[in-house]
Amino acid sequence: MIRALHRWPGLLALVLVTVLALSGAALSVFPAAERLSAPQAVAGQSVADLAARVAARHPGLEEIGRAPSGRITAWWFDGGTPGAAVINPATGADAGSADPDPVERWLTTLHRSLFLDDTGRLVMAAGAAAMLVLALSGTVLAARRVGGWRRWFAPLRGPLAGRLHTEVARIAVLGLSLSAATALWMTASTFDLLPDGGVQTAQPSLVSGQTGFPLDRMAALRDVPVGDLRKLSFPYADDPQDVFTLQTDSGTGLIDPGTGTLLSWADLTAWQQVSETIFMLHTGQGAAVWGLLVGLIALSVPFMGITGVLVWLAGRRGRPRLTGNAPAGRAQTVILVGSEGGSTWGFAATLADGLRAAGQSVHVTSMGGFDPTRHAAAKQFLILAATYGEGDAPASAKGFLDRLAQLPAAPAAPVAVLGFGDRSFPAFCAFALQVEASAHAKGWATLLPLDTVDRQSPQDFARWGRALGTAIGIPLELPHQPVTPVTQTLTLLSRRDYGAEVQAPTAILRFALPGTTLWQRLTGKGLARFQAGDLLGILPEGSAVPRLYSLASGARDGFVEIVVRKHPGGLCSGQLLALEPGDSVQAFLRRNDRFHAGNGRTPLVLIGAGTGIGPLAGFIRANARRRPVHLFFGLRHPYSDFLYCDDLALWQAEGRLLRLSTATSRGEKPRYVQDSLRDEAEQVAEAVRRGARIMVCGGRAMAEGVSRALDDILAPAGLTPAMLKAEGRYVEDVF
Repeated sequence: MIRALHRWPGLLALVLVTVLALSGAALSVFPAAERLSAPQAVAGQSVADLAARVAARHPGLEEIGRAPSGRITAWWFDGGTPGAAVINPATGADAGSADPDPVERWLTTLHRSLFLDDTGRLVMAAGAAAMLVLALSGTVLAARRVGGWRRWFAPLRGPLAGRLHTEVARIAVLGLSLSAATALWMTASTFDLLPDGGVQTAQPSLVSGQTGFPLDRMAALRDVPVGDLRKLSFPYADDPQDVFTLQTDSGTGLIDPGTGTLLSWADLTAWQQVSETIFMLHTGQGAAVWGLLVGLIALSVPFMGITGVLVWLAGRRGRPRLTGNAPAGRAQTVILVGSEGGSTWGFAATLADGLRAAGQSVHVTSMGGFDPTRHAAAKQFLILAATYGEGDAPASAKGFLDRLAQLPAAPAAPVAVLGFGDRSFPAFCAFALQVEASAHAKGWATLLPLDTVDRQSPQDFARWGRALGTAIGIPLELPHQPVTPVTQTLTLLSRRDYGAEVQAPTAILRFALPGTTLWQRLTGKGLARFQAGDLLGILPEGSAVPRLYSLASGARDGFVEIVVRKHPGGLCSGQLLALEPGDSVQAFLRRNDRFHAGNGRTPLVLIGAGTGIGPLAGFIRANARRRPVHLFFGLRHPYSDFLYCDDLALWQAEGRLLRLSTATSRGEKPRYVQDSLRDEAEQVAEAVRRGARIMVCGGRAMAEGVSRALDDILAPAGLTPAMLKAEGRYVEDVF
């Protein structure tokens, strides 16, 4: 609900909100410019002195006004001719034209009403309301993303557009909320929807009827500094009962023109003080620095609009178009999807189509938005859950386990969990197992026992579908065809071969960077933008299931590079290692934002073995800022599979790599990377104390050994790898 409340006002009102923000940002400059250019009053100068100086130069003076910027303006009527000018308060002489700046006037009209008078004011008020909804709903979503209000400024992970969107929002949301709320207040005041609350000063019954008392001797004016003045209105010369009206920051008073005495006074009401504070907060008039800050914050709106659209488009690309999705409250079957790369959504679409063909009403949604109160008519919940990394929740399932645990009771409708994964990994369907265990602990009735789909197998999925049909009493066939990713052709430029002597053929394969269109560069589609640590999907001939390889290069390097080792019976690795320069493969990019080095200056501790050095080498190659990097690399034999040997020596000489520690597992004294870590425990612990980020890439057995070694190394400091993981300072890419 919150996500929809944030998305649709943002998309529908994007242009209007952007016009509001940009025009407001431009207007924020004028109060500061006026403050700098306006002649200021002399220190200690009174209103009596100012009025006397101006009246001496301008017969027929009617009014003196002081703007929040300190600019003094006078209006007079001399010989039937009206006049007005900005005044130099030190002399009372004219200092400039009183006409408003035409650019400021144009921007003000655009900002307030789109040049459409009252109709335009209502339209812009709707834009301000949309901005307020966006700010408040965005605040809730940002807090959810980082894990609660206490982690408001915690490091972010995920796609670049989403990270930038949330980073800027976390800084700008307070200012945008305040601007939107004050705009709505001012609109309501314009249309008399709020109480007036103004100062009511009664006209005194006893006025001397005299005129001509010297201005510079009036006690009621001599006691008021110019800095407190707002407006001084002069009496009509032909009306002996008229009086001076003095408005200051404190209130309004009436002064006898014949005696100079104060006849009556009324303080500003609390309501008026609130209204004036709101006006100042929205316009910056009277607080130029605040106005510039609000204007700067307003510039975040178009930026967040662009990144928000990119996030929305990425979300639409990441899942198939779901047609016929029943309303959440009327669906018999609710399908909850936990997907990282998008393939599980394809299975969900096939399942939904099969159930609808059998007469079921179906609602498909993400696990992350799980709320059983929205599904009053549900007869069964079906959870399709992929696994990320070592059993982590995939992107669209974030927060599911917490929401399930916080429910007062399990949903009444039973549940069936289907896990998706790769059986060659030890953590096969680990997240689905966590979901099943949590559902059982909550007392959620089971429709079917946990089942799994290995490597996107259509056969596994169809088998589960038949079992599901039997459980709910309908015939159900699920002929799923995996969606083939859109690929590009990569041509091999060069290869460097290793590992023949240790029976582990390995190669560093460098492909030419494919050409990209302007649209691809703007949207990041294809291989227009990528970093070391992202994944390159290769579609081997004779298979619809891609294999993923960590990239050892970024787009700025001008080539696409991966490290591949031949696996016995491996279809894709065999085909890749058979390539010669000039040969080509079909490939696609998959973001892996959780395994990026970032651009900070904090130290990096990189740990890898075998082909796991690929992305780590990419991080070092891209370390143009010379941040401290310590690489621990495990290999079999230094003369056979020392990958990137010459490159590492060069990068160390250039300062991109501070320290290199190797461990060889073949020879008289076999050693592994975890042994090197223990040998240099003091240096590792010190780097962690200085905020270092640890990045591990390689086989699972190696990663487990590294984790145990770091447990021992960090224990004296009261730290653990789990604690660092929670802070985003310990990340793994294991296979």
